[in-house]
Amino acid sequence: MAAEGGGKETNEIKTQFTTREGVYKLLTHSEYSRPNRVPFNSQGSNPVKVSFVNVNDQSGNGDRICFNVGRELYFYIYKGVRKAADLSKPIDKRIYKGTQPTCHDFNPLTATAESVSLLVGFSAGQVQLIDPIKKETSKLFNEERLIDKSRVTCVRWVPGSESLFLVAHSSGSMYLYNMENTCGTTAPHYQLLKQGENYAVHTCKSKSARNPLLRWTVGDGALNEFAFSPDGKFLACASQDGFLRVFGFDAAELHGTMKSYFGGLLCVCWSPDGRYIVAGGEDDLVTVWSFLDCKVIARGHGHKSWVSVVAFDHCTTSVEDGDPPAEFSGSDEDFHEQIHLGAGRDRANSSHSQLSKRNSTDSRPVSVTYRFGSVGQDTQLCLWDLTEDILFPHLPLSRTRTHTNVMNASNNVSNSSSSGNPASSLPGTLPRSNSLPHSSNPGNHIIDGSFIANSVNKFASLSLHDSRKERHEKDHKRNFSMGQISNKSSDKLNQLSSSRTAKAEAAKTLGTTLCPRMEEVPLLEPLMCKKIAHERLTVLIFLEDCLVTACQEGFVCTWARPGKVGLLSSQNNPANSPSGTVV
Repeated sequence: MAAEGGGKETNEIKTQFTTREGVYKLLTHSEYSRPNRVPFNSQGSNPVKVSFVNVNDQSGNGDRICFNVGRELYFYIYKGVRKAADLSKPIDKRIYKGTQPTCHDFNPLTATAESVSLLVGFSAGQVQLIDPIKKETSKLFNEERLIDKSRVTCVRWVPGSESLFLVAHSSGSMYLYNMENTCGTTAPHYQLLKQGENYAVHTCKSKSARNPLLRWTVGDGALNEFAFSPDGKFLACASQDGFLRVFGFDAAELHGTMKSYFGGLLCVCWSPDGRYIVAGGEDDLVTVWSFLDCKVIARGHGHKSWVSVVAFDHCTTSVEDGDPPAEFSGSDEDFHEQIHLGAGRDRANSSHSQLSKRNSTDSRPVSVTYRFGSVGQDTQLCLWDLTEDILFPHLPLSRTRTHTNVMNASNNVSNSSSSGNPASSLPGTLPRSNSLPHSSNPGNHIIDGSFIANSVNKFASLSLHDSRKERHEKDHKRNFSMGQISNKSSDKLNQLSSSRTAKAEAAKTLGTTLCPRMEEVPLLEPLMCKKIAHERLTVLIFLEDCLVTACQEGFVCTWARPGKVGLLSSQNNPANSPSGTVV
């Protein structure tokens, strides 16, 4: 049974939660699923994914939704907070044999009320281009699996292109396709174009134009997700080897890297202005990485298991108590530095870009806050605020003060919540390594720690240093991930049993700028952390008037933002839920 308040059972599913903006409410009649609304037996199937597109319909209801459940793919008109979902009338429904859809993506440039281009990746490696409005299947790429036989993990249209798209596989390779080209009847032959640290880019050798145009080989193990920067010029890749790699897409050059604290990275997203990247994965953490500085600036601990999706909320990111964000208020040197660093590329109109270089001597208080969210296999939704004291820690701001500010923000929300204590699902105390005030030198900076670690690596015998690192990792595994192993499926256990070389690599990076120790960067606590599903969560998308989540049972849920509830109040009663399983 669902519960709106803080009840006795910890297994309750929440139907609403409160932040400083107000109350977010689950709209039970806006739930999308298979027409029979029966929970899907998700064992052994691929994650449920959701894609949206707006077709600019003159009726004002131009949003369309696509989601996969098992072997099935559905395409509906998405009515969001306005009207109840009518599951009896999908625009298109497809059932596949021998393979399952794993991911999909609409091309927003070509979408009209009469036609949309939808790419669908499959578990056997193929990619299909379909038009669910015309009910056509125009092309099948990698049909004979000559290009790659492994599962498609992520597919995206290249921003600004009507014909180019990028496909990632669990083999660790990415392929650039042109929808106008064929894939050929023989396996492609490649020629090296560019090579760097743990990545290589090859072109396809062919007398006539054929797919793929390029093959990227990135890291060791699966490439779990990639994301284009808002301006489309950079590509962030999250890999099973635990590395985030950020590339200049056109030049195929490595811009920067980051290493997870433990295990593989499963998800990645960019801030709306392209200045920050958030990644999540098997270390149960969300990690915030600065694009300009190429370093970790914060970690967030709130999930009890693997983090499956991270996403920024472009609507709640805010600028408060300052001048109108239309003017740059830093010095001329700051402005030129910003342009020189490349942050001015298509981002200069962003309020974050204009404010992030604000002169630190400016006495007028300005608050810049980025809001992002995460969902995980622990069935919890967490919301996080990335505030100015974390983004721009002006000296002599110590870590202790930073940590206190974050904790206070979390406590304020907890006290004002009408749906129980949002922090009730968090561990009572964090591991000692995460408790920032225990730091022996709170004024220390990451660069100092990395310099010391590098010096030890170069000049010491490493025996004592390595044993300390191993102890540190064992503590982390016990605190964060090992307690969850009994709940994970056998295939994930196989992924967890990493090789000795991977452990050796992790030991080398811990304590460097690639992977700072827990006490070397601020630790964020979630503003809100709620259990919102029975099965692991696989989708989090922020829309203008709502946010959308989905779980592995095949239910896609709409949460109305404060003041955006368009349905009758009686329809928000959990007792009226059509399924009785999600809420």
